Amino acid sequence: MSHKAQFIEELNAKYASKGEYIILGKGMLDGEVVPEVNVTVPLKTINRHGLIAGATGTGKTKTLQVFAEQLSHAGIPSLVLDIKGDFSGIAAAGKENPAIKERYSKTHLPYNPQAFPVELMTISGERGVKLRATVTEFGPVLLSKILQLNETQQSIMSIIFKYCDDKGLPLIDLNDLKKVLQYVTENPDGKAELSADYGSIASSSLGAMLRSIVALEQQGAAKFFGELSFDVHDLLQTRDGKGVVNILRVADIQSKPQLFSTFMLSLFAEIYMTFPEEGDSGKPKLVLFIDEAHLIFDESSKALVSQIETMVKLIRSKGVGIYFITQIPGDVPEAVLSQLGLKIQNALRGFTAKDKKEITKAVDNYPTTEFYDAPALIQNLGIGEAFITALDEKGIPTPLVHTYLISPESRMDVLNDAEIAELTGKSSLVAKYDKIVDRDSAYEMLVRRMEHAAAEVPVNQNTKPRKEGQGLLEQILQSKAGRTFTGTLMREGAKAILGMLGLGRRRR
Repeated sequence: MSHKAQFIEELNAKYASKGEYIILGKGMLDGEVVPEVNVTVPLKTINRHGLIAGATGTGKTKTLQVFAEQLSHAGIPSLVLDIKGDFSGIAAAGKENPAIKERYSKTHLPYNPQAFPVELMTISGERGVKLRATVTEFGPVLLSKILQLNETQQSIMSIIFKYCDDKGLPLIDLNDLKKVLQYVTENPDGKAELSADYGSIASSSLGAMLRSIVALEQQGAAKFFGELSFDVHDLLQTRDGKGVVNILRVADIQSKPQLFSTFMLSLFAEIYMTFPEEGDSGKPKLVLFIDEAHLIFDESSKALVSQIETMVKLIRSKGVGIYFITQIPGDVPEAVLSQLGLKIQNALRGFTAKDKKEITKAVDNYPTTEFYDAPALIQNLGIGEAFITALDEKGIPTPLVHTYLISPESRMDVLNDAEIAELTGKSSLVAKYDKIVDRDSAYEMLVRRMEHAAAEVPVNQNTKPRKEGQGLLEQILQSKAGRTFTGTLMREGAKAILGMLGLGRRRR
C-alpha cells in the first residue's frame, strides 16, 4: 500500500462519523490537498470544548468564522466574544474571488455564498443588545473579585448583601450599593442598625470599598449594572433552521479587564444554573467562542482563573461548548487546556528562543504522527491551513491532520455603520433590552428614609396607616420593592449548589 493510500485509509477510519458532524476542511499530505479525506468533528463532541491558536495573521479569525458558520448550518447558536471587532461580516453574504475559487476546486466542495443570522451585543454604549445584570444577581463573591477586595472587605460585602436582603433594599445598580455603604457609614440610624444586627464594621473598610466601586465605574461598569437583566435563554435562537450567531463586541476590553473577565464568569455561572442537564443529547445547544483569551487570563486574579477552570469543567454537562482563541496554547492555563477536546492550530513562528520553546510545547500537546514532521511543519503552515485533532464519537482523540480549511461563505470583513444600524434596527432583542428599567430600589428608599428622618415626618405619608405592632421590616417587606425579595431563600438555596463558586441563580 502506498504512503498516500495508507494516509487516506487511516484518516478516513478515524474521522468517519456515524451521526451528525461539521466539516472544517480536507486532509493534506506532502503539501498536497487530498480531497478523499474529510476533516470532520462529530456534533456530539462539540461540547467537549476546544482551542483555536496561531500567530498573528495566520487566519484564526477566518477559522473561527468557518466554525461558527458550520454550527449555524447545524442549527446550533453561538456567542462570539469579538475582541478585535472584525467578525461582524458573518451577517453578510460573501463573494467568490479567484482565491476562493481555487480553494474550493481543490476541496471538491461547493461554495455557497450566504449571510448568517446575527445579533450584535454590547456591555458598553455601542449599538446592539445591551447586556445588563443587577448587583444582586452578581452576588457578593463575584462583586468582591471584580472590585479586588481583600478577605476582610469580602466578608463585609457579604454582610452588606445580607443586610439589604433582611431590610428589603433591592441592589439593582452601583448607585444602590454606594448609597447603602454611605448610609451604614455616615448615617447614625444606619450605623446603629448595622452594628446591632451584624456587629461593628470599621468605617475605613467601608470607605475603601466605596473607592473601589468608584474605580470600577471608571471602567464603564455603571452601564452594565442595572435592569432589564439579560436572559441567557435569548442566546438560543434559531432562524430558518440556522443557529443565530450572537456577537458580543468588546473592542475596549483592555481598558476594562476586570469587568469583562468577571462578566464572562457570571455568564458561565448563569448558563450553568439555568440550563437543564443535557446528558448525551447528540449535539450542543450553545457554543461560546472567546477571542484573544490571553487577555482574560493575563488580567484575572488567581482566584478568578481557578473559578473559570472549575466552570469549564462543569458547564459541559449543560450542552455548552467553550472555545478559546489565542496566539499560543501556552496562553491558556494548563488545567483549562487539559479540558479542551478539539485543537485547531494555525501556524506558529519561531523567531526567538522563547518562541521555539512554545512551538515544542504546542507539538507535545498533539498526538504523535508518522505522516508529518510536526515541529517543522507547524512553522510553515500556509494561510487557511491548520493542524487539527479532535475527539471521535467515542471520545478518543483523532490523529493529527494537516488540514486545508474551507473558506467562509459569509463576508470576510466588517459591516459598515449603515449595515450595523440596519441590523440592530430590526432586532427584537435590541428593542427588548434597549429601555432602561429604573424601579424603586435601595438608593431611592434610603434617600427618602434619610430625608424624612431629618424632617421628622413619616417615611411615606401616602402609605396605609401602620398596623399595631408592625415593625419597619414588615412594612418594607409588604411594599412593592420588598416583595421582590420573596425569592431570597430559593436564591440562597441555589447558591449552595455552587457554594465553592459563591454564585447564585438570577431571580426574574
